[in-house]
Amino acid sequence: MWHADLPECCSLQGSGLKRPHFFRLPRIAVLLCGLLLAPLASAAPLQFALVAKRVDHRFFILAAEGCAEAAQAQGDSCLLLGAAGPTHFRRQNEALKAAFERGLDGIALSVTHSKWLADHALQRAGKTPLITFDSDLGPAEQPLRKGYVGLDNLLFGQQLGMLAQRFRPQGGRLCILSGRPQDTNLSERIRGIRQQLRGEPAANEAGDRLSGEHGWSEPPRCPLYDTDDQQNALLKLATLMDAGEADVIISTGSWPIHQADTYRGQLGPLLARLDKQGGRPATIIATPEPNAAQLALLDDGLVQAYLSMESREIGRQSYWMMKRLAQGLPVAERVLVESHVYLPGAAPAKP
Repeated sequence: MWHADLPECCSLQGSGLKRPHFFRLPRIAVLLCGLLLAPLASAAPLQFALVAKRVDHRFFILAAEGCAEAAQAQGDSCLLLGAAGPTHFRRQNEALKAAFERGLDGIALSVTHSKWLADHALQRAGKTPLITFDSDLGPAEQPLRKGYVGLDNLLFGQQLGMLAQRFRPQGGRLCILSGRPQDTNLSERIRGIRQQLRGEPAANEAGDRLSGEHGWSEPPRCPLYDTDDQQNALLKLATLMDAGEADVIISTGSWPIHQADTYRGQLGPLLARLDKQGGRPATIIATPEPNAAQLALLDDGLVQAYLSMESREIGRQSYWMMKRLAQGLPVAERVLVESHVYLPGAAPAKP
């Protein structure tokens, strides 16, 4: 309770004790004492924001829920800002500029194109504390942010590679689906996949295409980029599967299953035909926590594995990092969350 730590100048009222002469303080001293003892809870609420790659993607919606829940518990608020629809760094640049103009107490950014944003909107950051989440700035631009919250995306890519090895221990033809080549988190995941399948991570920092190492190769048309829209992703997937060009398909994001029923309706008949022909690829998808409809795709054999991330926890930890920065407190350079593997008929497990 507050009164337990009060100094004598403010704790004797009503005690029945006779005040000695030296307690007859000027009014200004009593007022000052009262101001010093005002509880911290009376401070004005703080407002933070997550600037997403796209606000209609399930990962960003879940992360925003986690951030808002943590902020509300402390009397603060956390907004989700950005554009809807397929991601583009120019659209995010405009959203970021608008966010800086709002006078927020902190911003968490999921980076689309590190150098472009650094050369444009991030020049306007001013005194607004900036962190990244989900997708970090590139090494050259990282001094512009105070910290990062999310996955270790290189490790996450290696875990996707381990799942590929689970389904094709002898190797095979791999095709990777991704967003845009400039997305730093997705580029790191691709590099991790290749490192894992090549088996010599330290010797391949550049993440070059697989060309027969341990039996793994990549068809000429792969990776398939610009699949961060479900219809585009499904069209490319169907074309790839129908041509029989891949033994394993890894999607670095959840775009193909954004609407599970759409995935089922468009790919279900094709997968059934490929099953009869014995030429069906294994499909592995990186995703936020899968919902019931997406888990049904797994149980029905339309997807072979999910590798998920703790979306709400990323949002919660982003809030706490921004809150500490707003209070002038130190923060960790990176706060990492765990991933989980989903396989048919099994409980989620750590990779």
